[in-house]
Amino acid sequence: MSGHSKWSTIKHKKAATDAKRGKVFTRFIREITIAARLGGADLDANPRLRSAVSSAKGVNMPNVNIDRAIQRGAGGDDGVQLDEIRYEGYGQGGVALIVDCMTDNRNRTVSDVRSSFSKGGGNMGESGCVSWMFAHKGQFVFDRELYNEEHLLDLALESGADDVIDHPSDGFIEVLCDSTAFHEVHLAFEAKKLVTESAALTWIPENIIAIAGEEAEKLLRLIERLEDCDDVQNVYANYDISDEDMERFS
Repeated sequence: MSGHSKWSTIKHKKAATDAKRGKVFTRFIREITIAARLGGADLDANPRLRSAVSSAKGVNMPNVNIDRAIQRGAGGDDGVQLDEIRYEGYGQGGVALIVDCMTDNRNRTVSDVRSSFSKGGGNMGESGCVSWMFAHKGQFVFDRELYNEEHLLDLALESGADDVIDHPSDGFIEVLCDSTAFHEVHLAFEAKKLVTESAALTWIPENIIAIAGEEAEKLLRLIERLEDCDDVQNVYANYDISDEDMERFS
């Protein structure tokens, strides 16, 4: 479990860093828009939209931006059709990469992603080439100053969650559930008025690849290059990099 915990820690820290970038607003606007388009504007009846709105508020996105994105998605009359696309490939050391995108131009997006893989020293593969190495999970992150593992464990398991993982050195507790149980678990936490740092569907690696030194630095640059593509929403990977290397590269 330590490899998974390390990966989760890196993703959590990176999410905090990403929140400082202007681009994070664009990502949340796209997610809110497509969630409203697919499931409607009612937050109570649309768990994906509710999660997206909650996450957007967590990075201090203004309510007017959120409302505009919901209206655009629910109205479906803005002339822009966003599509969800997933690309897969490999980075340095055989690390598996999943790249989730939202786009109004598939040709532009595939060109940008393929170019980023190539320039970053990775290899873009066929659909399904690495996703089998990951599990699609619901992930809830709680502030450790507000809750403890024991407090969350019984409710999480009763509501259908699979695991509760404490990250004491990083200040958060992670709850994982099957993607199909995400809505029920989310509702259970909300009913108890538990406040999450984030709640989202994500890809959790089932096996971790340790990578270090120059190879690790190149991998992080590849991931950053992919994330800098305008249409990329999230990049998931199954690497394990030591705290020392992460400090040195950051």
